Amino acid sequence: MTSTTTDLASFIVVANRLPVDRAQEDDGKVTWRTSPGGLVTALEPVMQRKGGAWIGWHGAPDEQVEPFAHEGYDIVPVPLSSQEVEEYYEGFSNATLWPLYHDCVVDPVFHREWWDAYRAVNARFAQAVAERAAQRATVWVQDYQLQLVPQLLRELRPDLRIGFFLHIPFPPIELYERIPWRDELVDGLLGADLVGFQTPGAASNFLRLARRRPGVVGAKGRAHLADGRMVRIRDFPISIDSQGFHDLANSPEVLQEADRLREELGNPPTILFGVDRLDYTKGLRQRIRAIGELFDEGRLDPAKCVFLQLATPSRERVEEYKILRDDIDLLVGRINSGSTTLSRPRIAYRHTSVPRRTLAAMYQIADVMVVTPLRDGMNLVAKEYVACRSSDDSALVLSEFAGAARELRQAYLVNPYDIDGMKNTIMKALGDSRRTRARKMRTMRRQVFEHTIDLWASTFLTELEGD
Repeated sequence: MTSTTTDLASFIVVANRLPVDRAQEDDGKVTWRTSPGGLVTALEPVMQRKGGAWIGWHGAPDEQVEPFAHEGYDIVPVPLSSQEVEEYYEGFSNATLWPLYHDCVVDPVFHREWWDAYRAVNARFAQAVAERAAQRATVWVQDYQLQLVPQLLRELRPDLRIGFFLHIPFPPIELYERIPWRDELVDGLLGADLVGFQTPGAASNFLRLARRRPGVVGAKGRAHLADGRMVRIRDFPISIDSQGFHDLANSPEVLQEADRLREELGNPPTILFGVDRLDYTKGLRQRIRAIGELFDEGRLDPAKCVFLQLATPSRERVEEYKILRDDIDLLVGRINSGSTTLSRPRIAYRHTSVPRRTLAAMYQIADVMVVTPLRDGMNLVAKEYVACRSSDDSALVLSEFAGAARELRQAYLVNPYDIDGMKNTIMKALGDSRRTRARKMRTMRRQVFEHTIDLWASTFLTELEGD
C-alpha cells in the first residue's frame, strides 16, 4: 500500500467489492493484496495502462479507509455501515434480487427498508465515481448490486461513457414484474451506453422490459430513449484466464499435490468432483441425491469410485444458506452411513475454502466433473476444469441451465431437476469410450482457449468506447 491519492481517472471500474484483501504482516503492519479472481486479472492491465481506479467496498463495515495506489492503479474505498451491509447487501441484493434473478429457486423477499438502503448505497457509489472520473472518462459498472448507478451517474456526469455488465442471469418479464421497484431498476440500467449480459436470452429479456418504459423504442439490441440517447444491449459471455489455469494445474507443485489428494481419497480408479459456493442455486441437493442413489443402486461401486464435493462457505448469516448447509450435512451423512467400509466414504464432502493451487489439483484428479446448477449466469468452474485437465480422458457433466452450456456443447448436458436423467447421464459419461470422451474434451478445450477473459474484457470495452 502506498500513499493516499486524489488523481482523476480516465478509466474506472465500479463493483460492490474492491479487488484487494487486507492482510496483516508479522510486524503488525497492514497491507493490501490483490484478490484472486479472473475479473481482477483481466482488468488490472487495462487499468494500469489507462491510469485507472477501482471503486468499491473494502469489506469491513463502519470503517473509513482512505484511497490508495495499488499495483499501478488507484483503490477508492466506499464505506458501508453495518445496517447497510444487512439491508443493501444481505437484504435487497441477496435476498431480493439474487433469488428472483435465479428463477425464484427460493422466494424473493421484498422490504421497503431494503430498497431504501439499496438506493442510498447506489447513490453513494455514483457520487464517488463522479468525484473521481476525469472528463469523458470510461466507467464500467459491475453486477446486480449496483443497477441504479448508471442512471444516477449520468445525472451527475453526462460527459461520461458508462458501461454495465450483469454477471448473473436476467429473468423473464413474468418473474421480473414481481419487483415493486422494477421500473426504477430498468431506468437505472438504461442510464448506461452499453448494457452487457452473459447470454442472448438475458439480453432479450431486458430489451423487452426496456421497450415498456415510456418513450423507449427497442429492436435488434438497441433501445432508443425519449431523450435521444441510444443504449446498446447485447451478450458478452465471460470466460477465464485459460492459459493461466492450465499452467498452474500442470506445474510440478500442483501435480504433486494432486498425487497426495488422490492418495488421501484411497487411490480410487474413478473420482467424480463437484465444486460450488454453498448456494441454493447450485443444485447441490439434487446432485448429491443423484450420486447417493447411484451408490445405493450399485451402479457406482464405492470400492472403485468416490465423489469429492467441495462447498465453499457463502453468505453464512443469511437464513436460506444456513438451512442449505444443514440439509447437505444431513444428506451426505445419510449416504455415507450406508458404506460397508470405514476406509473410504462414498462422498468426500468438504465445507471449506481452498487455495487456488489446491482447487487446480482437484481438477487434475477429477475423471468426471459434475456441474449442475439450477440456474447460473455462466459458471466458470466448468471452463476452469476444461482448461486445467492435462488428460483428454475426462468428462464434464453440465447443467443445461448454466450459461456455459451454450459454449460447451460437447459436455454431457443434464436437466438438474431430473434426478433419474442426471443419474443416467453421469453413468453415460463414465461409460463412454475413451475416444468419445477425448473428442468432446478437445472440442471444449479449443473453445475455452480461444475465448478467454482477456477477449471478453477487450470486446466489451471496444464496443463501449467506440462510436
